[in-house]
Amino acid sequence: MPTITNIPGPYRLFFYSFDCNEPTHVHVRREQKTCKVWLAPVELAWSHGFAPRELNEIRTLIQEHEQTIIEAWHEHCGQR
Repeated sequence: MPTITNIPGPYRLFFYSFDCNEPTHVHVRREQKTCKVWLAPVELAWSHGFAPRELNEIRTLIQEHEQTIIEAWHEHCGQR
């Protein structure tokens, strides 16, 4: 599970290697809460445990760092 570094905050943003055949997305975890967010456009796929307010914070964080996340996806999945 490659983790995206250099994104501030209490969240761990990561990919699963077996997800490379899906559209670009990122998984977000904090404590026992997790969600999956599609990129381009940024859209929630699913969430377990996050409150709506925190999902808004996650969406903002992903939008601010979207290019970094997409570059990490392409680097991990071997796509350019």
